[in-house]
Amino acid sequence: MVSTHTLFEWLVGFHILTGAVGLFVIWIPIAGRKGGQLHRRAGTLFVQTMIITGFTAVAISLTTLSDPIGTHPHLADHPVFADPRAISNIFGWMMLYLATLTVNLAWQGWLSLRNKQHHLANRVWHNLLSQVLLTAASANCFVRGFAEPEPMMMGISMVGFATVATNLWFIYKPHPLPTDRIKEHIKCLVGAGISVYTAFFAFGAVRLLPELALQPGLWAVPLVVGLALIIYHQRKVTRPASRKWKMV
Repeated sequence: MVSTHTLFEWLVGFHILTGAVGLFVIWIPIAGRKGGQLHRRAGTLFVQTMIITGFTAVAISLTTLSDPIGTHPHLADHPVFADPRAISNIFGWMMLYLATLTVNLAWQGWLSLRNKQHHLANRVWHNLLSQVLLTAASANCFVRGFAEPEPMMMGISMVGFATVATNLWFIYKPHPLPTDRIKEHIKCLVGAGISVYTAFFAFGAVRLLPELALQPGLWAVPLVVGLALIIYHQRKVTRPASRKWKMV
């Protein structure tokens, strides 16, 4: 029978593989020509890898919650993570939240353009369920962070609440413009990139320097860069002279 630790390591290896592909591919639509065939293919591959990466992160978080010390034996003597509750909170509950956030953003970003001719299709049950699940994961992350207390968990959970609010604003907007769909597409897919880069920086660092997983500066880098990209590209969409994005 496969041990929890072995299963955990297999999942992490697959997670790194799919995540690395997505984090490389995302720069093709960001930096390249918008609306072309390469943009579409790279974007589709990015969405696919982000969804796979997100679901493997869910599995990783669940194995961590089932056996915190067994999945992270190198943290057994660490002054911060020696308590199994600390491992469960950061590498279990917070990772589960980030995984849910990543899948939510990737799916919403794909749907926003796929349903360009049928906006009501964005209200399909699985997309609405995704908003409910992200709200629950965000609330759980905040409450557990408050109970410890762990400011990082409370702060990062705010991104999930904001994501659900903006997603629902778009989903229930009666007559979105083509620019609204493209801006939502940008927000969601770059946001998914932010989520995964954040997880890679923070959780990847734990294998070398575990204390870095709780350093706000490490978490802030992907967020600042990602928000700058979102603002930049959304402003380009709203300029009348800019038609590199196809208004489809």
